[in-house]
Amino acid sequence: MFLRRNIKQKKSGAYEYWTLVETVRTARGPRQRIVATIGKLPGLDKEERVGWEEIRWIVQGIHSRQWTLFDREHEKVPEWATVNLSRISVENIRQFGDTYLGLLLWRKLGLDELFTKLQPPGAEKIEWKAMFCLSVLARFCMPSSELRIAESWYEKTVLPDILGVPVTTVNDDRLYRTLDRILPHKDAVCKQLQERYKDLFSTRFDFLFYDVTSTYFEGECKNNAQAKRGYSRDKRPDCLQVCIGLVVTKEGLPVGYEVFDGNRRDVTTLEEIIEIMEGKYGQANRIWVMDRGCVSEENLEYLREGNRQYVVGTPRSMLKKFEQAFIDQDWQEVEAGIEVKSLICSGYDGETFILCKSEGRSEKERAILKKQKEHLEKELLKIQNGVRSGRLRNEQKIERRIGRWLGRYTKASPLFEVKIMKDEQTRMVDLAITYKQERWEWAEKVHGKYLLRTNIKESDPKRLWKIYMQLNQAETAFRMSKSEMGLRPIFHQREDRVQAHIFICFLALAMWKTLELWMGSVGLGHSPRKLMEEFKEIRSLDIVVPIKDRPSLRLRVVGKPATHVRILLHKMGLKIPNRPILS
Repeated sequence: MFLRRNIKQKKSGAYEYWTLVETVRTARGPRQRIVATIGKLPGLDKEERVGWEEIRWIVQGIHSRQWTLFDREHEKVPEWATVNLSRISVENIRQFGDTYLGLLLWRKLGLDELFTKLQPPGAEKIEWKAMFCLSVLARFCMPSSELRIAESWYEKTVLPDILGVPVTTVNDDRLYRTLDRILPHKDAVCKQLQERYKDLFSTRFDFLFYDVTSTYFEGECKNNAQAKRGYSRDKRPDCLQVCIGLVVTKEGLPVGYEVFDGNRRDVTTLEEIIEIMEGKYGQANRIWVMDRGCVSEENLEYLREGNRQYVVGTPRSMLKKFEQAFIDQDWQEVEAGIEVKSLICSGYDGETFILCKSEGRSEKERAILKKQKEHLEKELLKIQNGVRSGRLRNEQKIERRIGRWLGRYTKASPLFEVKIMKDEQTRMVDLAITYKQERWEWAEKVHGKYLLRTNIKESDPKRLWKIYMQLNQAETAFRMSKSEMGLRPIFHQREDRVQAHIFICFLALAMWKTLELWMGSVGLGHSPRKLMEEFKEIRSLDIVVPIKDRPSLRLRVVGKPATHVRILLHKMGLKIPNRPILS
């Protein structure tokens, strides 16, 4: 890399600025690429200047600072010196944009002030609130292990300057102890987030969406009683896991969560999560929205006894009660390809059922079932041919093969009845495969149809359908926590460390969703990952300027962002330092 002086002619005269350039190899030969535009050195142009010493003020929301009577740093008289331009060099290039944005979100949610109250400074060398911030920012910007954060990530960011935590003091042991310290503050943090959501987005908590997912472990987890084998949403039944129940608002903002044993069924977690949420935040007039996996008659009775309202999915088997309604013509179109209707069923007083059908969903389900049927039939015929040719004679081996294929193609398995026939006299074994045509015909009827159930006194089925579809926010939050926040797999072995790891991911998810809503409010769409990638291009660097007859001058600057990034900063009302400082 090298520094290049640039001169641009303007009406007012020549404008001089510097760029950091690197040489890269391409298919067409070596090319030069601009890494950062530095601007003037040492930064005496007339535009408004923002210095590193003002970062803390900007992060706290104070965009302009009032100079005091004795603060005359801005009035310093410039000193003149002879500089050897040929020996100017660049050092210590670090990430600035993404960590700076993360720190703004940390302060926007009020977590800095909260942890100051919850964890006042003591005899520790580094304040725990700074370590809390560091751990969550690392999870938000680049999910990785504590060892990687300590050995490579932290020193490559500007956080040592902004947080005031030296690189030499950050190690994996301190980060592990940070997990131990932050976990007891979980309930207080969840309450703080609820208050900040109200202030920032005028969030109402009249609808709460609940869903359950799982995340698996790498390792034996002998010190974690919750780590057990169960139904894996990650397609890793070979690994131990825990289940996580997450509650979000209709905007997708995470409100609270609980960690359950890995073999816990979704339907058994509902009462516990509701009692926890109501114990912390009160019952109020909330409507609970859940998928069919969390629903049972006992759970619905529990909700009704507490005068709670709900909109839930139902098991597919309940569609048989409304088979006649499939052919009726009183459907109402919600949107293109989706229709709904309200139904009343005898024996379910005070409840309304909403029958829904989707053309797109119907085509998808039909294609999946057809494909699975063809594959399963092919494999079963192979086994049958093997039995009849005498290659397969062991009954246990035949049963294992049948079970393996029936377990792989679960949607098509009800269409076939498979029996092993054995003649006791001749000891001959045969395999009988029966295709159940009536089940295929029923599947054709219910493709794309699903049933909702509610005790809300609402006559418009379209509104009830829209309420239920917002459950996608919880599912999206799960996907984000696993992919963007690095929730899976979990490498911690102790139960308390696992709980703390999930808590850190929960806080990073809250920051991520806050950023998404912030972007939406200023017309920047709903893709935080894309914005983070753009902001990562903003770097800080040290420019070493050799000066005659005195030590070299080291200027710390932030590279001038590209035009499209400056537009993003302007839309979000953000400023970055554009005045060099001595370091």
